[in-house]
Amino acid sequence: MTEKLDTAQKQNDVTKIVACPTCKKSVKWDQDNIFRPFCCKRCKLIDLGEWASEGHKIAGEKSMFVDDDSSGEF
Repeated sequence: MTEKLDTAQKQNDVTKIVACPTCKKSVKWDQDNIFRPFCCKRCKLIDLGEWASEGHKIAGEKSMFVDDDSSGEF
């Protein structure tokens, strides 16, 4: 049982470092970083803005759905 605890402790001691997707700054990947994978709130909001303005897109086939609000029908 102590082996399991030792293994868990070793895994917790290793902190993964990743690059912020927005500014590429090194960021700790741990529970204390509330903005992960981003380095800060600003970078997180910049990324959200890119998605909202369709600057980021997920590749895939074009949708057959047509949004036609001019008909007045549901």
